[in-house]
Amino acid sequence: MSPVARPLNEVCAQLTSPGQPYETEVVDVRGVSFTSWKHAPANLVEILEQSSRFGSREFIVHEGQRVTYAEHYAQAATMARRLIEHGVTPGDRVALAARNLPQGIVTFWGALAAGAVIAPLNAWWTSEELAYGLNDSEATILVLDEERLARLRKQFNHLEHLRHIVVISDDPAHGADLGKPHDIISLHGYGDFLGSVDPRSTLPPVNLGPDDDATVFYTAGTTSKPKGAVATHRNSVVSVMSLGFANECRDLAAGVDHHGAREITLLNIPLFHVTGALAGLVANTATGGTLLTMRHFDAGRALALIERERATTIGGVPTIVQQLLAHPDFTKFDLSSVRSVAYGGAPVPENLPARIRGALPRAIASNGYGLTETSALVAQISGQQYLDHPTSCGLAVPVCEIAIVPESFDGTEPTVECRCASNEAGELWVKGPHVVRGYWHKPQATSQCFSHGWVRTGDIARIDEEGLLYIVDRSKDMIIHRGENVYPSVVEAEILEHPAVAECAVIGLPDEDDGEEVVAVIVLREAGLIDMADIAAFVRPRVASFEMPSRFYLRPFALPRNAQLKVLKRELREALAHESF
Repeated sequence: MSPVARPLNEVCAQLTSPGQPYETEVVDVRGVSFTSWKHAPANLVEILEQSSRFGSREFIVHEGQRVTYAEHYAQAATMARRLIEHGVTPGDRVALAARNLPQGIVTFWGALAAGAVIAPLNAWWTSEELAYGLNDSEATILVLDEERLARLRKQFNHLEHLRHIVVISDDPAHGADLGKPHDIISLHGYGDFLGSVDPRSTLPPVNLGPDDDATVFYTAGTTSKPKGAVATHRNSVVSVMSLGFANECRDLAAGVDHHGAREITLLNIPLFHVTGALAGLVANTATGGTLLTMRHFDAGRALALIERERATTIGGVPTIVQQLLAHPDFTKFDLSSVRSVAYGGAPVPENLPARIRGALPRAIASNGYGLTETSALVAQISGQQYLDHPTSCGLAVPVCEIAIVPESFDGTEPTVECRCASNEAGELWVKGPHVVRGYWHKPQATSQCFSHGWVRTGDIARIDEEGLLYIVDRSKDMIIHRGENVYPSVVEAEILEHPAVAECAVIGLPDEDDGEEVVAVIVLREAGLIDMADIAAFVRPRVASFEMPSRFYLRPFALPRNAQLKVLKRELREALAHESF
């Protein structure tokens, strides 16, 4: 029988009705009222505790290593007790800096089970940046891999709070090379630190409240030093529930029911990113899903992994999906197991959902919007609605309130009177129990961004008559050209429509006459395929005159990106300014 599609509002009403899993209620948090999920777990550790019921089901598959839920639970419980033995008390920070490794996942859950606050640090940071993150978070214990140890060693004497470093070996068959000992910081091999694991291990007794701190995730820091966004247990579990709600809506609206079906997810987003940790790791832990992780992403190897392990969910960020679809061997793999292609976090080519439908006809494509400061998900769009509105990131989840206000708005709360009209662009504000409580040790930055339960996102957006959210651009990326606001993502979307273009970035450069000059940096799918004059001719009729780039630069290699695969436009500006492009 063919699936029967259902109206989205009907599905939403069903899922949130009294007695249903996604029923809502009003809660008070620090004097602010929020709509929240009534049946959300009390804290993250409750999710870990409940995961033990999945027993022998595979939890992690990583480069030949296979870890069941029972094995992971025992290891996480043991790690929690080892951390406590080494002086960790509730509220202390435990840092993690590594690739997506099984030992890192054990550390993530073990630190939370010990009552600690887990601080995943960007594994691609320089030694100075890692030292900054460790000193800023005041972490006393750090778990990292050998690659990060070599990078960090020169900073040992500058680490103010760190007392223990636990090193994960690059070779699972051998212990880690700890190198020269240090006078103050004790170095341990991961296996020695964890010690013997009793399969009957239980979690230590730790009293955790929903509004106790749980995580410190650092912002990307593309324009300034990274800030640690402090999320509570409530923030995190609400976000995971929101993802579950959005996915249920996605399936039921499409007329399919995967409720209770095992998810096998290819996780390519790093665990130091809130999407990788919450939408990837925690969400799958809660539902008994299997995580497929790779040492580093390679589209060809990823396709083979999807086929071999019968992955059901792929995605992460649009770039990964585009690389998979564009791989020359894409059609040689059996990808019939894929039923969901989910992504977010970056501008999306308008034709991507249609390309996914053509290449993976059984899969439902979805695009989401969220921030580190909102513990990931704010809105999601999927299925036919996404095909009909390919530039939207969807409806806000029921526990989230969104508002668009003029960019000049300087109030403390977006009242109804000050909000923009439908389809009018302005700055996006977000409110909900998933919004983090602020930035770690940065009261001024916290007061500038957070107010009365709201967070100023810094994103320029609009909401249409149906309530669908559209992200126009980052306010910090906006270009002012001849007094007009130019939103780079609008121009980039048009350039990406050209079949010869693989990547592009539109940036502003200082100009004495026009304020800023609009410049496009292009990466072609194949060298010599077309010249920049042809690209300019293609773009000119598709954009307003003030949006048209005055110069097109051909870049012979990929655009610079951070670990979340967001383009580092600052690097491009610097390269062009110094003519070192």
